[in-house]
This record gives sequence, C-alpha cells and structure tokens, in this order.
Amino acid sequence: MAVEISKVDVIIDKHGFEQRWLIPSLLEIQDEFHYLPPDALQRVSERMEIPLIQVHQVAEFYKAFSLEPRGKHIITVCLGTACHVQGGDRLVDHIGHLLDIEPGRTSSDMLFTLEAVNCLGCCSIGPVMTVDGKYFGSMVASKVERVLDIYRDREALADD
Repeated sequence: MAVEISKVDVIIDKHGFEQRWLIPSLLEIQDEFHYLPPDALQRVSERMEIPLIQVHQVAEFYKAFSLEPRGKHIITVCLGTACHVQGGDRLVDHIGHLLDIEPGRTSSDMLFTLEAVNCLGCCSIGPVMTVDGKYFGSMVASKVERVLDIYRDREALADD
C-alpha cells in the first residue's frame, strides 16, 4: 500500500510541529491508513524534527497504534471473566474460523482485524464483541455471521 505523503503533511500541518502533537498526529494518520506505515513515520520524524527512533518508541509503546496493516473494520471480543464464562473464548474461535485469522491478525481481504481484550465494561450483556466501536451483546455464532455480513454488504455497496 503506497502512502500518500501529502495526506500525512496535511495532518501534521493541522496539528502543528511541536512534540506535544505527536500522538494526535499519529492517531489521525492511523485513522487514514488503518495503521502507521513506515513512510508516514519517516515523514512525521522529518517534519516534526523528532528522531525516528523516538517516533517508533511512541508508536510501539501505545497499544492503540499498529505498525502492521489492519483491516478496515476492527472486531474486538471481550475475554473478561463474565464474557469468558459465557463463551467469549468460543466467540473468538468462531470469528477466527469464519475469517481464517487468529486474534491480532487481519483477514486476507483486509476487511477485518480480530482483537481480544480483557474487558469491554458491559458484563451484563456478555459475551460481547464490537465492530468499529459498535457494541453487540449476547453474541452467539449465528449472530456473528449476520453482523459480519452487514459489514461485507456495506463494502460491496461502496464498491458499486
């Protein structure tokens, strides 16, 4: 995936060149490209006059950042105690089987990334998954397939 450096420049110009704007700039760059591409990190380093190693350290330290390409849609499954007891681990396995990926990986069509987290804070409706921050509670296998189909259909319509 080629990075349009002009998009990175617009983001940096918007936030400013001071080091305190590094994280907001990286967050917006990640929103644009779905990860932090090496070329973008290099450009941030040059334009903000921050050593590249320091930019990398920030990107690696915070879990919110990804240095590997991520899917257009991020699926998060809760594995906290309540969700685990109600089948959260089976939910992760089922989604992984449907998409042919493991947690932390991205589907080959670059549409979905699967993540497992310790808690989403809504134990009473477990097991819970989110897609792009939208919560889906009391999940079972048949519901997962319907939810994934909704996002696939949206992408198909966008391509037309």
